[in-house]
Amino acid sequence: MTPASSVPRSSGRLAAALTLCGTGCTFLLPFLFFYSRALSDVATTVIACLFLLYSALQKDWAWIRKDWLRPAAVFCGLCLISSLHIGLKGAWVQALCLPRLFLLAAAMESWILVSASRRRALASILLVLAFWLIGQCWKQYLTGTNLLGYPPADDGALTGPFVKPRAGFTLLMLFFPALMPVVLQAFYSKRLRPWIGGVALLVLSVTTMVLIGQRMSNVLLLFGLMLTALMIPRFRIPFALIVVGGAGLVASLPTISPRTYAKLVLKFSNQLHHFTQSDYGKLYRTAVTMIVSHPWLGLGMDGFRNFCHTPLHTDTLTGLGLPPLDSDTAQGCNIHPHNYYLQIATTAGLPGLVAFAWMLFCWVRTGLRALSPVRNPQQAMLFVMCCVLIWPVASTSALFSFPTAGWFFLFAGWLLAASEPICSSDQSSAGGSLFKKI
Repeated sequence: MTPASSVPRSSGRLAAALTLCGTGCTFLLPFLFFYSRALSDVATTVIACLFLLYSALQKDWAWIRKDWLRPAAVFCGLCLISSLHIGLKGAWVQALCLPRLFLLAAAMESWILVSASRRRALASILLVLAFWLIGQCWKQYLTGTNLLGYPPADDGALTGPFVKPRAGFTLLMLFFPALMPVVLQAFYSKRLRPWIGGVALLVLSVTTMVLIGQRMSNVLLLFGLMLTALMIPRFRIPFALIVVGGAGLVASLPTISPRTYAKLVLKFSNQLHHFTQSDYGKLYRTAVTMIVSHPWLGLGMDGFRNFCHTPLHTDTLTGLGLPPLDSDTAQGCNIHPHNYYLQIATTAGLPGLVAFAWMLFCWVRTGLRALSPVRNPQQAMLFVMCCVLIWPVASTSALFSFPTAGWFFLFAGWLLAASEPICSSDQSSAGGSLFKKI
């Protein structure tokens, strides 16, 4: 007969094995976000399943009571109801798989990244990837090709280590959680060498982003740096110098990178001046027409792609003095509306948008309550990263496809884990001993 003491011992070994596997998958995720959408999705699903198994094995379901999980569950339920109502198999299958993304955030918060050492290890992985991306961008800029032999995109945007022009978004994902804590640590050093190194890293990163030439990534980077300057007084002078230097760099683009100037300045200015007639303006008009036409249930998962070719007309807003809305079936179609909130509203209607916004509010509130940039710069930069991600006035990739979904929910869980009350040993590990009072 098996001794009773061996049961919890074997259970403990299994729990440790699950944690090891979950941690390994988590550390692989950033690499997979770089190069494989399919494997990113597989790894995320594995982490979600392992987390449920771990919780069942430990009989620990306390994480279910987290405040943000209630609106997340409501949102997933509304997506499923809407998709079932539409009646497309692909839509309701996607809705059934949607909770894996929220389970990724929950697993980071309550399991994998509870340990400060694992959070530091993940930050180190992102730092290595950031240097790899920056190095590839500069090689492509100086020699004309990256290591794989690919030139910049047709419009002049640097692709870095990728084939397609997505280096700007990826560098943005790495900039605040990986590069900025190093920069801030250097700025709080009393020695000259680390301070010079921090300045050099900041200038190198921002210059690389400008030369990449992707408009929204540059705008969101500037927004994140502004938030950082508002939170950390010591960063305000470097931020002002970066703004002045960045403006000078943009002014010199016609000479050093004419195609980047044409895209980053000329095309961007033209789009802003004629936004309603631009591609993005037409997409947004189609999405708004869909939302007004189906405000309560939406059009299910992938609703925008499935129904953007269907002509829609609504007079609902005429009572507010606004003209009737018509969708643009000719040019207002794409696989998604290029805005997270428009995508959510077309998916699950206005109730789904409210539920999702409430979940985001819970995330921001948790991060804000724990905000201590001097004592815990990593958590502060994760807070800035999440604010950048959820900023509503932006052109975005599809929220529920990889790698965007992976970055989004990984950072959310990481922020929540870093915002938990930390013990004294973790406090010193988080960087408290590296910083002095302002």
